[in-house]
Amino acid sequence: MANLDNSSTDNVSVDSREESSSQDTSKLEFSEDEEILITRMYNLVGERWPLIAGRIPGRTAEEIEKYWTSRYSTSQ
Repeated sequence: MANLDNSSTDNVSVDSREESSSQDTSKLEFSEDEEILITRMYNLVGERWPLIAGRIPGRTAEEIEKYWTSRYSTSQ
């Protein structure tokens, strides 16, 4: 019985990691409409990521900031 409980716990943690990594990948992909909106909002309000995220359902300020810095960062 202990083995059965242990294996189900292992499966849950593996499933969680798989879901997490697939969600990370999909969230890093922004649609063209989202990219345009982020650019327009950035030009209006600057680096106010929570304000920009409030205009894009399902996106967090951290995701948008990460997208922006990875795409438009000028430091090389």
